[in-house]
Amino acid sequence: MPWARLWHDYSLTWVLIALFLITFVLHTIFGWFQYAADQKSHNDEATVFGDSGYVVYWAEWTFQNWQSEFVQSIAIVVLGSVFIHKGSVESKDSQDQMLASLQRLEQRLALMEKSTAK
Repeated sequence: MPWARLWHDYSLTWVLIALFLITFVLHTIFGWFQYAADQKSHNDEATVFGDSGYVVYWAEWTFQNWQSEFVQSIAIVVLGSVFIHKGSVESKDSQDQMLASLQRLEQRLALMEKSTAK
């Protein structure tokens, strides 16, 4: 099962991607409500495209957020995915590998003890 393996090995990355997409969609939806209310208060029609369309406001709000909050969050996510990922020291899989190595060493020591006890 390649998908099960991808989930097992990189679940942190998948969860962070999902959280990003969910917040991005919610930002778009609630941004539309704010834009439409603002347009209505100025007796203007809320449009998606055009010089004063929602796309212009959406892009401005998005890039302002990315410059302040999302750049920091993306840095944390990217660094987290590099340093807490399959094969890294902080990853659970590295600890599993270390435990397996220790168990092999213990088994070898036990065999050596048995052979010297004879």
